[in-house]
Order: sequence, then C-alpha cells, then structure tokens
Amino acid sequence: MNYLKINDIEAYNIGFTFSNKVWDIVLAWSYLAQKTIGAQFIDAADSISANIAEGFGRYHKKDKIKFYHYSRGSVLESVDWLEKSKVRNLITLEQYIVLRNELEKLPKSINSLIKYTDQQLKE
Repeated sequence: MNYLKINDIEAYNIGFTFSNKVWDIVLAWSYLAQKTIGAQFIDAADSISANIAEGFGRYHKKDKIKFYHYSRGSVLESVDWLEKSKVRNLITLEQYIVLRNELEKLPKSINSLIKYTDQQLKE
C-alpha cells in the first residue's frame, strides 16, 4: 500500500519553495528592512509550509484541517507583506510577479488539501 508523503502535497511544495524565495530576497535588504518587514515576511512565508507539515503529522482529521486553515491565513499575511515590500521599493517588479504568482496558487491548493482530508478521513 502506498501512503501519502508530505512531499506529495502540492500546497506544501509550493509553500516551501515560496518561503525559500522570500528568504533569498530578504537577505539582500538593508538591516532596517530586514528587521521590520523582512523578519515578519519570512515568518509568514515559513508558516505556510510549516503548518501544512504540522497538520499532516496530526492524527485526527479536525487537527489536520485546523493547521491547514492556519496555513491559509499565513498565505494572506504573506500577501500583505509582499504588497508592503512592493510599495516600499524593497523588491523589483520581477520579484513581485514571481512571488505573487506563487501566492495565487496556494489558496486553491490548500482548499483542495482541506477537502481531500475531510473526505478521506473518518475522524
């Protein structure tokens, strides 16, 4: 029997890749930008895949789904930090487009994960 692995989850992979892109971009910022926006942007971005991983590791369906909802909230927080980064000229237009495209994939992917979990697990 084949079991689902964390790396089989699309939302996890997108979130993980996104957070590493954010990390690489923020490393090039000034100290002030890193300390204020950068640290919070990294925390929000890291939280996307981290909450999916934590939910995946939970036994009960409600626990799993709760963490997937947290992940979805972190996506919206990341959108806010991305927009602030753009407005404050911390990122290039190209970086903005790449990150925005990744973020736009995540809600649908996380919602699919929630639906799959709800349908496949009993409790």
